Amino acid sequence: MDALARYIAQQNLQPGDRLPPERELTAALKVGRSSLREAVSQLSALGIVEARIGSGTYLLRQISAETVYMPLSLSADGLAEALLMTLEVRRGIEIEASVAAARRRTDEDIQRMEAALDEMERTHHREGGSGKADFAFHMTIYDAAHNPLFRQLLEQMHDILERFWDRPFDRPDFAARSFPYHRTLFDAICAGDTAAAAEETRKILDVVEEDIRNMRP
Repeated sequence: MDALARYIAQQNLQPGDRLPPERELTAALKVGRSSLREAVSQLSALGIVEARIGSGTYLLRQISAETVYMPLSLSADGLAEALLMTLEVRRGIEIEASVAAARRRTDEDIQRMEAALDEMERTHHREGGSGKADFAFHMTIYDAAHNPLFRQLLEQMHDILERFWDRPFDRPDFAARSFPYHRTLFDAICAGDTAAAAEETRKILDVVEEDIRNMRP
């Protein structure tokens, strides 16, 4: 995504301009079509470009590699403190994303969420934890909120948030007790029940906080 953003900036493309054809972009960026399409998809999720059927992909707003991805840094005394500080921010973002998803989810969103949840459950039963599969499920909820700002915040917080799904404290069972609440969260979003979606998200995050406090050295 950064390479495509740099290319757009270097070519001085302006909002409303059409991006070059896929073949030209893959040659200029020296990447395959799948990598290019993923980058375009990410920029589209951020509201930076728009793909128009039969017409091409258009730039919606000016960008640079620096404005697309500006990772946030966090100074804290140890992993537990960093996780607790990040969790305060996660609460606000994730609860609102779940509520928005319950309001705006489409049938296609539900299919993607269910597929991600099924994979998360398979991983949990196989490995005793779900790690990256858990993260992938939460990403489908952010997408179902249909607000590109959620995705932008995630991009900026990626390095910090990743710690939650990378076996903190070397404990594969970290937050495993939150596992059942992911299915009830999915059910609430499908039903369009905003209050239940918020409550189930709180339950997940409460377990995360308890485990941070109980598992830290």
